[in-house]
Amino acid sequence: MGRKANMLTVKFEDLYGFTVEGNIDDVNVLNEVRERVRQQGRVWWALEANKGANWYLQPEISSNGEGISVASLKLSTLTNTITLKRLIRKGIPPVLRPKVWLSVSGAAKKRSTVPDSYYDDLIMATEGKVTPATRQIDHDLPRTFPCHPWLDTPEGQASLRRVLVGYSFRDSDVGYCQGLNYVAALLLLVMKTEEDAFWMLAVLLENVLVNDCYTDNLSGCHVEQRVFKDLLAKKCPRIAAHLESMEFDVSLVATEWFLCLFSKSLPSEVELHSYPFDLEEKLIIQVQTT
Repeated sequence: MGRKANMLTVKFEDLYGFTVEGNIDDVNVLNEVRERVRQQGRVWWALEANKGANWYLQPEISSNGEGISVASLKLSTLTNTITLKRLIRKGIPPVLRPKVWLSVSGAAKKRSTVPDSYYDDLIMATEGKVTPATRQIDHDLPRTFPCHPWLDTPEGQASLRRVLVGYSFRDSDVGYCQGLNYVAALLLLVMKTEEDAFWMLAVLLENVLVNDCYTDNLSGCHVEQRVFKDLLAKKCPRIAAHLESMEFDVSLVATEWFLCLFSKSLPSEVELHSYPFDLEEKLIIQVQTT
């Protein structure tokens, strides 16, 4: 009887409002994950109390690593950097993610280089403008996480549209590429404000991801696919050999993974736990190798 009960399908919401279907075992696993997130959050809050409210914002390390050497760093700064790396790998408390992501990614620094009114001015300047990018954005909005209780509302879609349209005018080489709607939607759910989501999207496309991932020819995405195939052959040779024997091109399925940053193929809590790792890892590698 217990086994049958565990096989019953139930619906429940994850931390970000997405409806998930699963059995009782899935619910129990999700509750375990949430408890671990809470436990890890206590570590962050202990550091907040010990080192100060924004201790992770203190190290002044440039986003490109120029002029930085480990020898020139104060011991306390280097310790904070190492601690930050370890904690981010284990997960950032959701309430702290907006501040930590903005700092670690370089988005806050990028925003500081323009006037405070930049985003509002951009949105006002693009209001009513019609381009191929805006037409495609309007076509994709209703298909972006259509079951989410906020994103699937007029307010949520209008907010997402402003972020996407604003960026399409900021960078005409990218404009808009399908897949960015899912990335921007998740950023809105985490960052809470349009402007923060906009700058996170900007730093992802301009500084973090491979160049030209979202331009017309998707050349950066093609590079990623080649690297992925090489890694698949190295790490999973039997799978790679099997796919090759079937003459199956893995990029047919993997391209969407990369363009959407796995937002359509992973549970949101897994996806959003992993986002900051790549952003912060880039900074850490620069500090350690300079």
